[in-house]
Amino acid sequence: MSVKVALAQINVTVGDIQGNAQKMVDWGRRAHAAGARLLLTPELSLCGYPPEDLLLRPAFIEACDEALRWIAHELRDCEGLHLVVGHPHQQAGAAEQRSKSWAVPARFNAASVLAGGQVLQTYCKRELPNYQVFDERRYFVSGRDAGQAPVVFEVDGLRFGLTICEDAWFAEPARAAKAAGAQVLCVLNASPFHLGKVEEREQRMAERVADVGLPLLYSHLVGGQDEVVFDGASFALDARGQVAARAPMFEEALTMIEVGADGSVQGQVLPLPEMEAQAWAALVTGVRDYIGKNGFPGAIIGLSGGIDSALVLAIAVDALGADRVRTVMMPSPYTADISWIDARDMAERLGVRYDEKSIVPMFDAFNAGLADEFAGLPLDATEENIQARIRGTLLMALSNKFGAIVLTTGNKSEMATGYCTLYGDMAGGFAVIKDVAKTLVFRLANWKNQQPTRRADGSIGPVIPERIITRPPSAELRPDQKDQDSLPPYEVLDGILALYMEQDQSIADIIQAGYAPADVERVTRLIKINEYKRRQAPVGIRITHRAFGRDWRYPITSKFRA
Repeated sequence: MSVKVALAQINVTVGDIQGNAQKMVDWGRRAHAAGARLLLTPELSLCGYPPEDLLLRPAFIEACDEALRWIAHELRDCEGLHLVVGHPHQQAGAAEQRSKSWAVPARFNAASVLAGGQVLQTYCKRELPNYQVFDERRYFVSGRDAGQAPVVFEVDGLRFGLTICEDAWFAEPARAAKAAGAQVLCVLNASPFHLGKVEEREQRMAERVADVGLPLLYSHLVGGQDEVVFDGASFALDARGQVAARAPMFEEALTMIEVGADGSVQGQVLPLPEMEAQAWAALVTGVRDYIGKNGFPGAIIGLSGGIDSALVLAIAVDALGADRVRTVMMPSPYTADISWIDARDMAERLGVRYDEKSIVPMFDAFNAGLADEFAGLPLDATEENIQARIRGTLLMALSNKFGAIVLTTGNKSEMATGYCTLYGDMAGGFAVIKDVAKTLVFRLANWKNQQPTRRADGSIGPVIPERIITRPPSAELRPDQKDQDSLPPYEVLDGILALYMEQDQSIADIIQAGYAPADVERVTRLIKINEYKRRQAPVGIRITHRAFGRDWRYPITSKFRA
């Protein structure tokens, strides 16, 4: 005996409840036509993930309830098909008392089984994550705490048990499902991507399979939502914990598998891409969905001739196409000739619109206007920041006039140390490489140039001019400026950043790891004093397990240093 199961790896949009519901109906019909008897959708896919404070609005929950019933009704003619939908669920008439003065409804992160035009059963998530980017205890009650029993349902004689995402990282929910009669575990997921997460996910699910001895089906979300991206890579493990099926990363897919009563699973196993390919796809997905789902007609990039803006441009073109990307080169008195030559060269290779607008007249006007105030004072970062802010103003003016969003070009190393200008190069709507350290910027640029890419003239070759990658990084805001005039070498800076910011190691531990005390003190001090800048930075794509965003919540005013 075996059952054909389909994993719906879909890209949904938060709040587009009817659009998401229609997608589930469409995919349900596709799966049924392909012979599937069970279709699994991802966690909270009916409303999109994470819905955040939309969950606090009664009308939002009511719309989800109505859409769930509509899906069941629309698929009533798909005889024999069972569809599992992830959605928010509010228990009628129940409330959880949080304090003596106020109460909230008993709201759950749920999954319902639909068949024959009816909603048959509803499972409520038991383990609610409240770390990194997760905030589920703000919104949901645990199904365990509410006394809800496991949900096991039968399809063609095979019994399937439901769990949702974090449930499968703990032993109890899977054991409870098995005790209730489950022969197969179904896991609905919306697990945000970071580098290394796919491998970690499969390993942890293999541990779960080893614990209960049941095959496991993992249906995962794909697409971008604000700063997080979901990678897909849905998979299935047989009862031995071996990967028996794996969907592609960063694209929608309907993955068909055969599940046997003996614990066997049969399907196609796609290979996992290399790390750089995963990072690139995550960044492209984040840009495409942020711009597409929010309705921007295109993107504008300040192209400097440096590696950061070159990388952002290459990502944007892969995400949107050359016709939706515009670049502006804004030379200052300190811009080297090779900068505009390389910027123009790259724009031509990619076939994007390229304009040059000198900021020299505006910079002179600012200096003249401030001459009385600054008389007798030396040039310093003030004049450097004026240049950056002129550029930011020009880009935002073009954005306002034509509707395209400004993509900022600051990387994680700069965001950490404040090597970026408020209302200057930080001005914009979306920070593409905000979570990409400078050393990874170089790796991704080199990786991209090694991929066979068709350029605007029809030739195949690298899209980033080699000199952009090999020349010493510089903001070009004063004569002969180099990044390392103000910062340690990026290999050192990024190493300290990874230990301090991503791994929460102390200053003493980092010095013990071999970094020079002066470098450690300098970098950690810069991280601390530039929190106020990061609070004002645009949202950006998260690709590491700790980014400057949802999972970095440090006070601006703080005296703690260790």
